[in-house]
Amino acid sequence: MSNRKASTAVTINDVAREAGVSTSTVSYVMSGNRPISKETRDVVEDAMRRLKYSPRSSARALASSRSDVLGLVVPLRADVNVGVVMQFVTAVVTTARTFNKDVLLLTQDDPGGIKRVTSQSMVDGLVMMDIEARDPRIAVLATLDKPAVLIGMPDDPRGLSCVDFDFAGASRTAVRHLSGLGHRGIAFIGSPPASLQRHATYADRALGGFEDACRTLGIGYVSVACEAHSRDLVRALDIVLSGAETITALLVHNEGLLPILRDNLAARGLAVPEDISVVVIAPSDVAQAAVQPWTVVPIPAMDIGRAAVEMVMDRLTLAKPAELRLIAPTLARGVTTSAADGQG
Repeated sequence: MSNRKASTAVTINDVAREAGVSTSTVSYVMSGNRPISKETRDVVEDAMRRLKYSPRSSARALASSRSDVLGLVVPLRADVNVGVVMQFVTAVVTTARTFNKDVLLLTQDDPGGIKRVTSQSMVDGLVMMDIEARDPRIAVLATLDKPAVLIGMPDDPRGLSCVDFDFAGASRTAVRHLSGLGHRGIAFIGSPPASLQRHATYADRALGGFEDACRTLGIGYVSVACEAHSRDLVRALDIVLSGAETITALLVHNEGLLPILRDNLAARGLAVPEDISVVVIAPSDVAQAAVQPWTVVPIPAMDIGRAAVEMVMDRLTLAKPAELRLIAPTLARGVTTSAADGQG
């Protein structure tokens, strides 16, 4: 299939082309870190034998031009949940190791830092989190000769690859679930106000999907941004429970509120789910850690982080064109939702 001379330095890119698979598949065949079908493994190993591929010699050939480091840009802002962010970081780091890459963590949102690490060849590619709708860092990334992948969906990605959870779809999934249980008034308790003011894409999309679903289904609704502490939760519940709409269910997209939400509702004489149903948008382990697990639309942080690294590697070794990936939501029913009063 190939007439490549044995003396030519063969790379993982060459093996992937020869076998007709992605570089990540070749990496998994070599590392054994993910299950690969026997048929695919045989194809990859046959290609390696034909090309006389040696991972060690390939690494030497690339050593002069590659740092074997990926940059991960994660601004640690006051309005983000660090626990959730660290799930994404863990996914990026562990996946990078399957490609024999280390990860350089950048915690500032200064575009100058991005320019510095790329101009000095400190990293081979970049993954950038906490994307805003009109993120000023994107213009910088679009001019670089390093592959970059965004975890988030800005208004204009400027030709960059993006991967994210479908937060709008997550809210629609939750509203449809509650509507199916007969709830006709639903409140959305969302991200801190700062997230919405700076138009963090996850916050905007979750809120937009909620309002769109309620309008489509003819459901009364109210939404409120909320800081992740008890004092502001009291304020938010005052707003949603004392308004014109009769609220019988909550959709909560704010992981920091979950440890205190049930007690705050109980203080108002509301039991979950007998008096009020609750769906949360959060990582699955956060929702299931409760004594009474929340009904959850889980945020697949590990899947998103893994996909971001694989997309960077595909562009680093295969020069693949930009792509947009949205991971579809699912709903896992816990014990916090039930039929609305009078619905059986």
